[in-house]
Order: sequence, then structure tokens, then C-alpha cells
Amino acid sequence: MDRKNCSSLTEFIFMGITNNPEMKVTLFTIFLLVYLINLLGNLGMIFLIRVDPQLHTPMYFFLSHLSFCDLCYSTAIGPKMLVDIFGKNKSIPFFACALQFFISCTFADSECVLLAVMAFDRYKAISNPLHYTADMSSKVCFLLMAGVYLVGTADALLHTTLAFRLCFCGSNEINHFFCDLPPLFFLSCSNIQVNQLVLFSIFGLIELSTISGVLVSYGYIISSVLQIHSAEGRLKAFSTCASHLTAVAIFQGTMLFTYFRPSSSYSLDQDKMTSLFYTLVIPMLNPLIYSLRNKDVKVAVQKLKNKWCL
Repeated sequence: MDRKNCSSLTEFIFMGITNNPEMKVTLFTIFLLVYLINLLGNLGMIFLIRVDPQLHTPMYFFLSHLSFCDLCYSTAIGPKMLVDIFGKNKSIPFFACALQFFISCTFADSECVLLAVMAFDRYKAISNPLHYTADMSSKVCFLLMAGVYLVGTADALLHTTLAFRLCFCGSNEINHFFCDLPPLFFLSCSNIQVNQLVLFSIFGLIELSTISGVLVSYGYIISSVLQIHSAEGRLKAFSTCASHLTAVAIFQGTMLFTYFRPSSSYSLDQDKMTSLFYTLVIPMLNPLIYSLRNKDVKVAVQKLKNKWCL
């Protein structure tokens, strides 16, 4: 479509989660509680890893960045969504919409790659413990994280540029609670085949690569663990990986369902429920998963509690 025929939108209007007034108080209370637990959990994890020398290892270095990613993309969406539950004006400026999508996409993509990096770190720690410190030096960890954020930023920049160059010549009401690609595609009167191709190919490549990386890493991990003669040693090795596998399964499963299910079964209302899960619930669950199942984190929390109580 000729861009001369495109309307110059200055804002979008969110339709929000629900228009049912009876549900608003309940939903606001639940989501506010979830978001506050998310903030406290992820900020607490970052702070704990920073202040406790025993947690200054590659595993916890990556875990602190996982908390940072969770914090960033949930904060790009959560506060605005909470305000809009009771707000009469659910509008968002055009450029703010683009910025919101860019930030959420950057850190969601970064988390996908980071989960694969964390699986590689566990492989190195369990399969080759004698060379682990040398193989996963500070320099290597920083380079891996630079690569994680580079992939996330590049992919988000590509999708943002393509999406916000589309023509929007009809309604400016987004049937969602934040700026995401599927609801924007529904509003566009442009040909979105290129956007969809890029979404499925580039994001699909990221998903395929990261999931394959996790599976290969854990294939080697299982092989190494089975060679451990002590039953206690095998149990300890598996327990260190259980939290990570849980986080991978929940996050990657939700992302695949959101962006790669058949278009015939796609529903914006269903998409809103799925998006609530990965934008608010998963960021809340990650610090709980790692803290409740991690002995080192529990010890660090107890040490910090004892120090503050003195």
C-alpha cells in the first residue's frame, strides 16, 4: 500500500483485559500482588547475588541476569496494564507503543538465549568440573552475556522497525493490554506477509537454536551424571539442573504457544490470557523456583537475615 494513503496515527488505545466492572477489583488485586512479588523476588535475587561472595560464580552471574531480564520486560508492561484496568483513557502514544514493544521483545528474546547459555554452563560444571573455572572465566561469562543482549536487541530492533512502518488506516484500538505483534497485525491495512515471514524465520531460528542448545547440553549432562558412582552425587547433580529445566519448560512452552500455534486457532482474547502468563506470572515464578530449590540461595538468605538481625 502507498504510504501516502496511510493515516498518521499519534496514539493507540488498549481495549484492556476486561470491561467487566465486577472483575476489575479482583483482577487489579491479583495482578498487583503478582507484580509486587515479581519486583521483590527479582530485585532480591539480584541484590543477594551481588552481596554474597559465595554466589559470585558463573551460575549465579547468569541467574542475576535472568532476574534482570524478567524485571525489565515485566516492568515495560505491568504498570501500564495495572493503571489501565481502572483508567478511562487507555491510550498510549505511537512512539511509546514502539518503545514498549522494543523493550519487552529485547528482554524476552534475551531470556530465550540466556536459558540456553545457562544450560551450557551447567554442562561445563557437571561434565568437566576440573576445568570449569578456567572454561567459564569472568571474560567468557561477560562475552556470553554480551552475545545474549546483542541477539535480543538486534531481533527486537528488526521486528520494531518492520511493525511500526506498517500502515494503520482504520481503527486505532488494540485488542490487548500491551503493544505486541499479533494485535498490531490485525489493525494494519498493509501486506504483513514480510512481517510474518520475519517473525517465523528469525524468532523461530532463535527458539530452535536455544531449545536445541538446551537439549544437547542436557543430553551430555545426563550422560555424565549416569557415570557418577555415588547415588548421592547423581541426586545432587540432577537437583542443580531441576530448577533450570523447570524455568526452560515454562518459558519456552508459553512462547511457542503464543507465537507459533496455527493461525486458524488464533484468538486475541486467548492471546491476552497467555501473554499475562509470560509477562507477569513467569517473571514472578523464576526467583521462587530458583530460591525454593536452591540450597546456596537459602544459605545466603539465612546469612543475610542473621547479619541484619544483629
